[in-house]
Amino acid sequence: MNGIVPLYKERGMTSNDCVFKCRRIFKTKRVGHSGTLDPNVDGVLPICIGKATKVVNYLMDSGKIYIGEITLGFATTTEDLEGDVIAERKLTKPFETDVINEAMQSLTGELIQIPPMYSAIKVRGRRLYDYARAGETVERPRRKIIVNYFKQINNSTFKTEKGQQKIQFEVGCGKGTYVRTLAVDLGKRLGVPAVMSDLTRLASGGFTISQAVKLDDLKEAVEKGELEGQLFPADHALKKYPHYTLTDTQWGIVKNGGFLSPKYLGGENRPTIVLMYTNQARALYCFNQEKERYQPEQMIDLTEGEN
Repeated sequence: MNGIVPLYKERGMTSNDCVFKCRRIFKTKRVGHSGTLDPNVDGVLPICIGKATKVVNYLMDSGKIYIGEITLGFATTTEDLEGDVIAERKLTKPFETDVINEAMQSLTGELIQIPPMYSAIKVRGRRLYDYARAGETVERPRRKIIVNYFKQINNSTFKTEKGQQKIQFEVGCGKGTYVRTLAVDLGKRLGVPAVMSDLTRLASGGFTISQAVKLDDLKEAVEKGELEGQLFPADHALKKYPHYTLTDTQWGIVKNGGFLSPKYLGGENRPTIVLMYTNQARALYCFNQEKERYQPEQMIDLTEGEN
């Protein structure tokens, strides 16, 4: 079986837990996810099965949408509610909506973000969270991210006795964005400690939460003999690229990793194209300007006929 399943990851599970369970359900080791969700976060987690694992990176390149909550008034080691409190400042009055909106707007566009210490990014061969748990410090890599929008979706609430303000938000962003760090940075813009207190991923890899299925749904589909019906084709990850249907002769060249002249592919020199054969995505080819030819970027499925 090959394809992509838009899994709904429930809270309390790691993304790797989901991969492990999908390996058992689909009876294959070739399973990969397209972007980690922390255990305390739920939402859409596209999982690639079989040959579709070859398009994981293309799924990760797509944008993501989250909704969640930011609490102003305290900060933690992990930038969410899982960590220890490291800073507190009781607010005497809430921030005005316009002030919050302006601070959020300043955190959109192309930004440089420093990932949290409690994250899976590797530095010198070790995960950052391994350094953090050992009480060690290490210089973290600065990363370029894209935040398309960052906005309030409801009126904020203010708890006078706690001196805390809660902001309901939605954010659309590119790959590699740590939303909990975005929450902390919003607090810095406002001059107060902040923490991400809730998060759900609404969309990822071109899938929305309304399309997502739970692990229990997949197990039920196995019992009914309908598991394959839960899968989207690998081509779902490649929708943004132009597609070209190969002739039998061209397919004979492509399945051996050969080059193609642009004059045989419509005459347009597009940077990347998806090559189709028998209604399936077989390969991504990129245009080499220097040599004026299309050449393999990623082979997807080189088997004959239908799968």
